[in-house]
Order: sequence, then structure tokens, then C-alpha cells
Amino acid sequence: MDEQASLLALFASSFLAATLLPGGSEAVLVGVLVAYPELHWSALILATIGNTLGGMSSYIIGRFIPDEKTLLKKSGGNIRGLEWTHRHGAPILLLSWTPLIGDLLCVAAGWLRVNWLWAMLFMAIGKFARYWIIATAVN
Repeated sequence: MDEQASLLALFASSFLAATLLPGGSEAVLVGVLVAYPELHWSALILATIGNTLGGMSSYIIGRFIPDEKTLLKKSGGNIRGLEWTHRHGAPILLLSWTPLIGDLLCVAAGWLRVNWLWAMLFMAIGKFARYWIIATAVN
């Protein structure tokens, strides 16, 4: 696989990993960095953008959930993410990268109508930090 295809696969995997679909992009990031160490910053930025956009897709889903009963049904009755998001607002999205709860935080932020720009900013910071730690460990 060439550099461009590797970066495209990384972007796609990071986007999908941040949606309600299961998946992990960390292994793809590591693979790209091992194969192409010179792509360190490009890979880090593309993974962050893809993962942030995937998180924003969950945020948008939250905007379309009409009431609390529907949100509770979609979350399997787990309202912890909703409570955390309500209590802490957009900064809680620094944790949007965490497995399981991260998707719920993004959906809850959309449902609670957290300002989308702040939501995206905090998501991006948290996701970048996670990828940066992984990329630094590889190099």
C-alpha cells in the first residue's frame, strides 16, 4: 500500500471508529507510522480530523433524538454520559475518545444542544492528545 492509500485508510478507519459502529483506528495509525515514519504529522492530523468528524456524526444523531425516553432507549438505560455532559458541558468531550462512553458523550452533547463549535473543539483536543501519545510511543 502506498502513502496516499495508507493515509486514506487511516482517515476512514478513524472516522468509523468514532461513530456508533465498532472499530479501532489505533492499530491503523501504528501501521502507517511504522511503514512511513515521515508521515508522522500528516497521519496524526488526518486521524484526528477523521475521528473528530466521526464524533460529530454522533453529535448530529443526538440532535435528532426527540426526547429523553428515546435517548435512554438508545443508550440502553445508561444515563451516566448524559449526566456528565449536562453537568460539565463541552469540556467533557475531551473524553470522547474513550471506549463505550465516548460515543454516548457525543450523542448526549448533541441532544443537550451543546454549542457545536465548542463540542467539536473539545472533541478534537481529546482525540489529538490520544493519537499524539500513541504516535510518540511508536517513534
